[in-house]
Amino acid sequence: MRARRRFGQHFLHDPAVQRRIVEAIAPVPGETIVEIGPGEGALTRPLIERAGRVAAIEIDRDLAARLAREFPPERLALTVGSALEHDFGALPAGTRLVGNLPYNISTPLLFHFARFADRLRDLHFMLQLEVVERMVAAPSTPQYGRLSVMLQCRFRMKRLFNVARGAFRPPPQVESAVVRLEPLAPGAFPRFDPSALEETVRRAFSARRKKLRNALPIGAADYAALGIDPNLRPENLSPSDYVRIAQRLAG
Repeated sequence: MRARRRFGQHFLHDPAVQRRIVEAIAPVPGETIVEIGPGEGALTRPLIERAGRVAAIEIDRDLAARLAREFPPERLALTVGSALEHDFGALPAGTRLVGNLPYNISTPLLFHFARFADRLRDLHFMLQLEVVERMVAAPSTPQYGRLSVMLQCRFRMKRLFNVARGAFRPPPQVESAVVRLEPLAPGAFPRFDPSALEETVRRAFSARRKKLRNALPIGAADYAALGIDPNLRPENLSPSDYVRIAQRLAG
């Protein structure tokens, strides 16, 4: 199959990388595993071999048809459509998500998956290396930003290993990495309104170089009550700081 640019397709073909990803996932029979964008089936086949059954969401009808011819429905439950429009809240608790995400829409996909963190056991994704570095970045580092905060409020994350461009067909223009996300346990993080937090973080990082007192619409008394220095910049705050600011603004 020719890779289609509009779908951001780069097919994984390196057997060593395939094995390493599946070993990191360590699937076992009986688990609910959903693969995002199975493509030509490089991960699908070993996942089915070890788990017995996999569900998959594929936007490319031609690729989905090929996989449907190869695997019966009891082995591969295929949904043809966009993962951005899929309701993952309907999945059973403990679902595991895996996939080589299309790099052109990886950030919107990650935000979408984060809404269903309470339904998921873990997520293993191949992504652009730069995106993974932003996901796991610590405060006060150049990579730390909106994506870091919004995901770290919901997940514990770890970059597992890098993947060279030659592992794909056609090779992408960027380096890649595999990352694991595990939802934080209930109570491990303060409760928050996702919409309020998202708006707070968006406003803060749209004025990244400004001091907080000029970036967010709260006064000196609010910063004093929160114990946050208003002369800091948005990149200096932790995810829990942003949760407390969002709660203050919503209140």
